[in-house]
Amino acid sequence: MPAAQALLPELIALSDALYERPELGYEEFFACEQHTALLERHDFAVERNCCDLPTAYSAVFDSGKPGLTVAFLAEYDALPGIGHGCGHNLLGAASLGAGILLAQMLEQTGGKVIVFGTPAEETSGAKVQFARAGKFDSVDLAMLSHPTSSAWRRSGSSLALQPLQFEFFGKTAHAASHPWDGINALDAALIAMTAINALREHIRPDSRVHGIIVEGGQAANIVPEYCKVQYYIRSTTKSYNTILTKRIQKCAEAGALATGCRVEFSEFEAPYDNLITNQALMDVFDEALYALRGIHLAPADQNMGSTDMGQVSQACPAIHPYFDIANGTPANGHSRELAACTRTPYAYESMRDAACAMALTALRVLQDPELYARIRAEFEAAEK
Repeated sequence: MPAAQALLPELIALSDALYERPELGYEEFFACEQHTALLERHDFAVERNCCDLPTAYSAVFDSGKPGLTVAFLAEYDALPGIGHGCGHNLLGAASLGAGILLAQMLEQTGGKVIVFGTPAEETSGAKVQFARAGKFDSVDLAMLSHPTSSAWRRSGSSLALQPLQFEFFGKTAHAASHPWDGINALDAALIAMTAINALREHIRPDSRVHGIIVEGGQAANIVPEYCKVQYYIRSTTKSYNTILTKRIQKCAEAGALATGCRVEFSEFEAPYDNLITNQALMDVFDEALYALRGIHLAPADQNMGSTDMGQVSQACPAIHPYFDIANGTPANGHSRELAACTRTPYAYESMRDAACAMALTALRVLQDPELYARIRAEFEAAEK
C-alpha cells in the first residue's frame, strides 16, 4: 500500500521515541502525548484522560456515513529494567497506522474508526476499566497485532485471570511462654494452601492456580496475628474461573475456621477475561497478510497466559495476531534482546505490514455485510 509506505516514517519516529523514553504502566505520559499528537495530525478527534486514566485516550475518525465501528487497540507501557522488551512501542505504532490507513478509506465504505490508547497492559490492564465503562459496547470489531520473536501467527485463547487476596487476622502471643493465648494467622494460611493443593486433583487440567505468602509474621517468637496471601486463578473460560474461585475461597475459609482466625477477600489487581479469537475475522487477516507478504499465519501458540484483550473479545468480535520482528535473531519475550529488535529495518517493515493487514481486514468487513454477519454469529455463539 503506497499510503502505508508514506506513513511509515511517522510510525518509525513514534516507535523510536518511545523506545528512548520507556515508561511503566500508568506512567506513560510521554507515550500518550506522542500518540495523541500523531492522531490529531491525521484529523482524529482525541479524548484524553479517557475513563479517568491520565495516560489513556480515545481517538475517533467518523466518516459521517452509516457503517460499522472498528476499533484498534494501542498499548505503550514498558517493562521495569529492560524497557520495551515486549515491543509495545511497535504495537502502538501498528495500531495507529491501521487506524490512520482505514480512516483514509472510510469515504468509500462509511463507518467509524476508533483508536483506543490503553495503558498498563503489563500490570492491571486499562482495557478492564474501558470495558467496565462500556467503551467496547458500540464497537463492531476490534483488533491489535503484537510483536513476537517467532513466526507471524494467529491468536488463540488466553486464560481468564482472577487475582484473589486473602488476609487472615489472628492474635499475637509469646510463641514460647503463652502460645495458647495466640491465634496463628500463618497456620490459617498454611492450612488454606494445603487445601488448595489437595483441590488440584479435582480441577480441570487447563486451569492454573499459583500463589505466594506476601506477609507471614514479624518474628519467630511471636504468634503471627496477620498473614496475607495472593493467588492467581486461571481458566480457559471466565464462567469456570468463577466457579473455581469460589472453591479456592472455601479453602481459605477452612483455614480460618480451623484456627479461629477471621479471613477477608479482595482483588489485588484487575481480573482479566479469557480471550476469544474470532476465527472468521482471523481468516480475513490471514488473507490480507498473504496478499501483502505471500505468507500465511502459523497456528496459535497453545501455551497461554492472560491479557486484558480478553475483556475486548467478550464485548465484540476481536483478534490478537502476532507479527515477527526478530527475523531469526534469538530473543525471548520480555528481554533486552527483543527490545533491541524493535529498532531494526525488518521490524519496521513488519510493523508496517501488520498495520496494513489490520486496515485491509477492517476494510474487507466494512465492504461485505454477509461476512460481518458470519463474524457476528460466531461471536454470539462462543462460550464466554
